[in-house]
Amino acid sequence: MDRLASKRKNTSRRAHRVRTVVQGTPKRPRLSVHISNLHITAQIVDDSQGKTLAYATTVGKSLSGSRTDKAEAVGKDIAVKAKKAKVKKVAFDRGARQYHGRIKALADAARKEGLEF
Repeated sequence: MDRLASKRKNTSRRAHRVRTVVQGTPKRPRLSVHISNLHITAQIVDDSQGKTLAYATTVGKSLSGSRTDKAEAVGKDIAVKAKKAKVKKVAFDRGARQYHGRIKALADAARKEGLEF
């Protein structure tokens, strides 16, 4: 198996481990975070209905600063949109990434705005 295929396989396994534990319900939807090299996306999903309740991203926005600063902005934005959707508690889905750096910055910013997880 070549290096990239092995890397994709390991990433998929890590993400699957997290998703087996974290499920979105109507009372406690899932806050899913995706980070690419350029952009950060967060969405609040009710898995039982298969609906996205709130969505925030850096795509199409001219935010200045580091990628960690952009993650904080997305965290604040998703928390504000969650309040509009009447969501207070969420289950945090970090995907295949460690709870560190940009993921932690997004989570801390969402908590400061009043989102509980």
